[in-house]
Amino acid sequence: MSEARTAGDRIDGPDAGDEQMAAESETTLVVVTGLSGGGRSTVARALENVGYYVVDNLPQALMLDMAELAFKAGGAARRTAMVLDVRSRAFSTDLVGAIRELKERGFSPRVVFVDADDEVLIRRFESVRRSHPLQGDGRLADGIAVERGLLEEARDQADVIIDTSHLNVNQLRRRIEELFGGEDARRLRVTVLSFGFKYGLPPDADFVLDARFLPNPYWVPELREHTGREEAVSAYVLGQEGADAFVASYADLVNATTTGFEREGKRYLTVAVGCTGGKHRSVAIAEELASRLRHSGLAANAQHRDLGRE
Repeated sequence: MSEARTAGDRIDGPDAGDEQMAAESETTLVVVTGLSGGGRSTVARALENVGYYVVDNLPQALMLDMAELAFKAGGAARRTAMVLDVRSRAFSTDLVGAIRELKERGFSPRVVFVDADDEVLIRRFESVRRSHPLQGDGRLADGIAVERGLLEEARDQADVIIDTSHLNVNQLRRRIEELFGGEDARRLRVTVLSFGFKYGLPPDADFVLDARFLPNPYWVPELREHTGREEAVSAYVLGQEGADAFVASYADLVNATTTGFEREGKRYLTVAVGCTGGKHRSVAIAEELASRLRHSGLAANAQHRDLGRE
């Protein structure tokens, strides 16, 4: 089960100026902390999946500097997550003071605290045969107890507390995506990639489709110099016997698997469509398949690896 709550009144500095207000409105900051073994790394990866620039193992003393750099950099850095770890030599327990300072400078950070039962943490450390960073010469339980004491105030002041005791990796990832991703960020994005077999298979393909069973427009003199993106070639390819059924069957296959891929945390799916040279048949099929996938509600686009290579 997971526990989440929202912090109370925000703290604004009395001297906050226009630039600080711009920082607050244009920069989204997430601070991730919590118990070692609680799932900070999974949270960090999930935030990266939904578009955050993630700074791992950041000393607390550098939080304000990092926030200001993110504001000045703009672009993707305006969504920044800072992951704090007690293993950092520069770690300070005054996280509450650091958060207050960020707010006084016009930022509105959200603090995520990951926690778990002691028994679960011990089991996780033992499963990977690691010692706790704070146990020293003592037992795992001793290190966990020391860390709980160091982070007690930070936990009390967190905006979101997630107990990962009964969450697996995928469940924790989905929880973070629900909190910070927005619907668009959680959607599977499909790239339909045309290619030529004579140039090799795309190494990142999840599905590989072979369009070489269709007649090749290369042998039609008036089509040879044109590409599958042009209407005449596209009409020729898609008008061949079996072409429509080929596209429809793979559109159905992709649509049937997307829910499972999303559930397992996959955010990018590559469907590779090949022909001999990657100029005619594969290009036309890729464009049509991407169009049908978009029509079914997927975020899909067509790209052409080898177009123009001949």
